[in-house]
Amino acid sequence: MKRKVRLHNPFKTRIIDEKLIREHLALERTKLANERTVLSYIKASLYLLIGGIALLQVKDYQGISTIWVGYLSLFFCVLFLIVGISRYIALERKLNKLLKPERSSPNHQKEESE
Repeated sequence: MKRKVRLHNPFKTRIIDEKLIREHLALERTKLANERTVLSYIKASLYLLIGGIALLQVKDYQGISTIWVGYLSLFFCVLFLIVGISRYIALERKLNKLLKPERSSPNHQKEESE
């Protein structure tokens, strides 16, 4: 039995087997987890940015270690942001490949139309 199911794009419907619904829902949960993960990377990057700026602004203790730790924090801020976004894009591409509808053979299309 075929059903129309809305997945990922609320304006576009696809007809899929009920057997495949679990698989598609698992992929959608994976997409949501991927989004949560990239938001966590962004949050950690912002914390490092704030910490690095704060360490660089400390005037009472201008030790070399404070300055280096501040710059190191800013470096890791940029690194976290790059790694998080690149991992998000890579997994998003993989999931989009999995969610593409399969090209069916001409015989299969004739059966559906009858």
